[in-house]
Amino acid sequence: MEMNYENNLENLLYEFFFLSDQACQDKSFDPSKIEDLMERFEIEPNNSFASMETQMKVECEEAENFMRDAEYEMNLAMEKAMEDFRTYEAEFDRMAKDEHDNLLRVANGAKKMGNSMENSATLASKKYMEATLASAKASMKSAWKGFSVKPAKKVHPS
Repeated sequence: MEMNYENNLENLLYEFFFLSDQACQDKSFDPSKIEDLMERFEIEPNNSFASMETQMKVECEEAENFMRDAEYEMNLAMEKAMEDFRTYEAEFDRMAKDEHDNLLRVANGAKKMGNSMENSATLASKKYMEATLASAKASMKSAWKGFSVKPAKKVHPS
């Protein structure tokens, strides 16, 4: 549009120079021709301004449409990202629950094994104590038998 304004302005200037040369050379030159040209000089900027304003409105509408389209695309992308996030979150929660359940099974198994080992150790300790007591009892009986034997006859030194 600006190019068209420049072309029109150049044409008017060319015509002005042409008429100026004619006015200088021709004594019968009609000055109303220059007045008509001056009116066209006044009209041309208004026409150009109106044309530029129309073009600006069109470009503004195009920019608004582009922004609406971009906003729509962004909303679609955000919805897709949120959907992916929800899917990932659900999958992660499921995996975390599975891992938690697995850890609980292992912990319960370890607890049962620990209880079993505790019971075994307690039983072994009791057996060891009984065996120790039985051994000590047997040693004491043996020692008392040795004391209960009659002392050997003493030989008188004389």
